[in-house]
Amino acid sequence: MTPWYMVGIKMTGKSTGMKVEAEDALIAALKVKHEHPTAIITYVRKLNARGDRRHPHNAATATSR
Repeated sequence: MTPWYMVGIKMTGKSTGMKVEAEDALIAALKVKHEHPTAIITYVRKLNARGDRRHPHNAATATSR
């Protein structure tokens, strides 16, 4: 099973994210750059379980209530 990555890009002043299936983060970024040569890659991260654009939960930074 190949993981999915979220690649953030900026084109013509607008930011968006694309979901890409790739073996690692570098390959995901290169796939997006190949499709959109003028885009600026802003971030690459593993897609979280829900598939949304929010950052995944990090237990180390969570505060207990």
